[in-house]
Amino acid sequence: MLYFESFGYQLKQIDQKGNERMKLPRKVYEKKLAELQSELVKLQEWVVQEGLKVVVIFEGRDAAGKGGAIKRITESLNPRTCRVVALPKPTGKERTQWYFQRYAAHLPSAGEIVLFDRSWYNRAGVERVMGFCTDEEYWDFFKSVPDFEEMLIRSGIILIKYWFSVSDEEQEKRFQDRINDEVKNWKLSEMDLEARSRWVEYSKAKDVMFQYTDTESSPWYVIESDMKRNARINCISHLLSAIPYQDIENKKLKLPKRQENSGYVRPPLDSMKYVPDVALELAMKISKKKK
Repeated sequence: MLYFESFGYQLKQIDQKGNERMKLPRKVYEKKLAELQSELVKLQEWVVQEGLKVVVIFEGRDAAGKGGAIKRITESLNPRTCRVVALPKPTGKERTQWYFQRYAAHLPSAGEIVLFDRSWYNRAGVERVMGFCTDEEYWDFFKSVPDFEEMLIRSGIILIKYWFSVSDEEQEKRFQDRINDEVKNWKLSEMDLEARSRWVEYSKAKDVMFQYTDTESSPWYVIESDMKRNARINCISHLLSAIPYQDIENKKLKLPKRQENSGYVRPPLDSMKYVPDVALELAMKISKKKK
């Protein structure tokens, strides 16, 4: 408690389990995030060197904070071997395929990390609640998914599943924020609004999903996400602990001397098309105001 009070920050919350929680001050959050992101780079290097195959699933209600957590995980990683899969609604052709087929196409090869921003669990959530699948398809999913995930694990894939849990009140706050911010409008669809009106049905669907798919070999890890900073730190910390890795001693790179100019003449600058220097105009305006 004193640690946080020293930063002049005393905001407390009671989470959904009735436990007292405190939001990380920004400076503490940013420092810890930088440390964790440095470790994520080491993890990725280990995955590449050892030829590991990693799948991380992010599920949860709309506006639960999945995207923000994924962004903090990936922003320091090499996109060549760490990619995000966020599939749109299935096409007419995909609807006729084996349900897991379009997801299987995005599974990692050796040395890759794949983060699923929503996954095959769409069937257990949105498809069930919105009536996009039949009862037969729904219950067949629960019969199939444990076997499907067992096959992935037996093939050598490291599978980690996260459920971001957001309260009714916090989701409402984030929805209002998205509605009133043009930059965030794209995050809110008609489907999201419809889902909001079916809060209880989604809760029931989530409970059934956990009942059938929270298995010993492929468990769900729940992240309390009302406090975004805390959720991100908790998620990344757990991810790092879930995959044993070692620090690889990389060969130190040394910049070579730049090639000497042996007569090269650069073309005239006015022969090129430069973008307008909006930043300079802005800086000059600010400078004039200060005077």
